[in-house]
Amino acid sequence: MAAMTPTAPDVAPEPGARTAERAPAPVRIRRRPRLWRGLVLGLGGAYFLVPLVASFVFTVHTPGQGVSFEAYTALLSADGFTESLLLSLGLAAATIALALLLAVPALVAVRLGAPRLRPVVEVLCTLPLVVPPIALVTGIGTVLRWGPDHLSRTPLYQTFLAVQNEDFPFVLVLAYTVMALPFVHRSLDAGLRAVDVPTLAEAARNCGASWPYVMLRVVLPNLRSSLAGAAFLTLALVLGEFTTASVLGFRPFAVWIVSISGAQARVSVAVSLLSLLITWLLLLVLSRAGTAQTGTPGAPRTSRKES
Repeated sequence: MAAMTPTAPDVAPEPGARTAERAPAPVRIRRRPRLWRGLVLGLGGAYFLVPLVASFVFTVHTPGQGVSFEAYTALLSADGFTESLLLSLGLAAATIALALLLAVPALVAVRLGAPRLRPVVEVLCTLPLVVPPIALVTGIGTVLRWGPDHLSRTPLYQTFLAVQNEDFPFVLVLAYTVMALPFVHRSLDAGLRAVDVPTLAEAARNCGASWPYVMLRVVLPNLRSSLAGAAFLTLALVLGEFTTASVLGFRPFAVWIVSISGAQARVSVAVSLLSLLITWLLLLVLSRAGTAQTGTPGAPRTSRKES
């Protein structure tokens, strides 16, 4: 029956005939909620900018006297300003170097040789989050008082005195390193998870590279963003930390700001604004250093001109 059923012959359309074409369905364009997005961004910007603007007005406007920038011009002659700022920057640099020197080899070694120890290292690195800073500094102060009394006849006596040198208190570097370990660990762990470190290290070792070469030329360049993030968080922590340095009796930048706030309120607010500006600039430099690329992967290299 199917063979006897006539089929409609294929009729070619005439040259002048118009074929019925379906009009394309209208594409619905979903408009972005620009109004709500602008409103949220505006509220967020106002939340951060209004206090800064109010603080700036407080430093430059004196009721009955008008506008004056005396609070900012007095910064250079303020007692202890330069010394405390340089001390905080030096402590931040030393803390970043020590934290990375401890965390990077440990995490890479765990990633390469002992993956089962990763939870143990994670717990140890994040443990300072559950210890209040005041408890940490109390323990440090107890050890510093106990050491000279019991180790006065040993070479460690001079070590206890050296770490408490007021010109550069290395004990603060040790305390800040412990406090920064959770942030450094999180940043580096995220970077190591995103990179196939075992394959890279094995390929470099098969090519005859030594372990120091593998660390410096293979692993670290792939962790540039993570290293910058860890330095970013450590710098912010050191420049804003007050409790540890104040209890131990040292005077970095944050402690100096609080010490002059009672006698020179306008100068202290001006210094706080200046410290925010300095911190933002340093963090911007670190973020740019972490996102800078030496070259695009797969792009042809420009040949050098032969002399």
